[in-house]
Amino acid sequence: MDIKNEVERQFNILKRGCEEIINEVELKQRLEKSLKENKPLKIKLGIDPTGTDLHIGHAVPLRKLKQFQDLGHTVQFLIGTFTARIGDPTGKSETRKMLTPEDIQRNITTYLEQVFLILNAEKTEVMYNADWLEKLSLQDFLGLLSQFTVAQMISREDFAKRLAENKPVSLVEFMYPILQGYDSVAMKCDVELGATEQKFNILKGRDLQKNFGMDPQICMLLPILEGLDGVEKMSKSLNNYIGITENPNDMFGKIMSISDDLMFRYYEIITDIPLEDIAKIKADVENGTLHPMEAKKRLGVEVVTIYHNNEEGVKAREWFENVFSKKNLDVELPEVELDYTETGVIDILVKHLNMLPSTSEARRLIQQGGLKINDEPVKDINHRVTPEAGMIIRAGKKKIVKVK
Repeated sequence: MDIKNEVERQFNILKRGCEEIINEVELKQRLEKSLKENKPLKIKLGIDPTGTDLHIGHAVPLRKLKQFQDLGHTVQFLIGTFTARIGDPTGKSETRKMLTPEDIQRNITTYLEQVFLILNAEKTEVMYNADWLEKLSLQDFLGLLSQFTVAQMISREDFAKRLAENKPVSLVEFMYPILQGYDSVAMKCDVELGATEQKFNILKGRDLQKNFGMDPQICMLLPILEGLDGVEKMSKSLNNYIGITENPNDMFGKIMSISDDLMFRYYEIITDIPLEDIAKIKADVENGTLHPMEAKKRLGVEVVTIYHNNEEGVKAREWFENVFSKKNLDVELPEVELDYTETGVIDILVKHLNMLPSTSEARRLIQQGGLKINDEPVKDINHRVTPEAGMIIRAGKKKIVKVK
């Protein structure tokens, strides 16, 4: 094997989709050493089990981990059983509530089930930071604190902003990046992955490793994926997400709802399609030889294939074309339960079906003629309807359900 060529091959695979690598020269050196010594690199990704459902935004670093795994490196998937009790303050405008051990354990179970849809479970080292953080003595902990300054902490953008607005910043929150950094020492990792907003925390781990006489970890920062609206970060609370366990038809339909600009960002960040192929698709769309809708359908099939399989991707495309292009409703539609009581259409769309994120968007959709009930347009925002079995509700071009 030509080690130099193999280093370049691995580096080019791993670099794709990264916002920043600190630093690239060190990563190549670490890859070369790994190949020469036949010793896999240790790759760390830490998560705090603060929720239960993963979406394709969460999957961005997980898929990068899978690339490392496929290249023969050791994946260290860290679950913050200790740090979750504090709550990561990154990007938060207020102090987070601490989770109970019961909450944490419940979330871990569902997290791992979803994580192993992407990672190879047999080749993944699952680690828990309570195993070493709970064993730190007060003297050990004070030794860690001595390696950080207050000035460093308040230089963080989120802390600085809250302090400027006279909002409280708990001393416990200051501990989070220190403990996350110590995780890297305990795990002896070579590379840590994280979103761009994690840069401060990951760099602190690099500093701590140096102080402990270790080779400092490479920081691999990945983009934060925009949600379906193309504006806000993908989030379940904002209803702009695609869950990795969603059914194929819903996944495909959500991809079809994104803007043309966002489509190409998704192509690059959430798929493995070669960059030169993506560039060709984009050029064909721009010169008019490929319709944007067709390009988006290709993306939809690709995303469904990643989390299900190619057969389901093709079937989801056929279902979408039947319902939304050919307007053939004689197919299986997603079914929902609604009370058979008279209700305002805005409440049905926003509160009961969660088809739209806000009442203002529901009003706009209705006024523009985008709401149809049993294929009849509803343009009155005050219209009330009594749901019944078999009723078909269509919101815009891409969302349709059938009442049970």
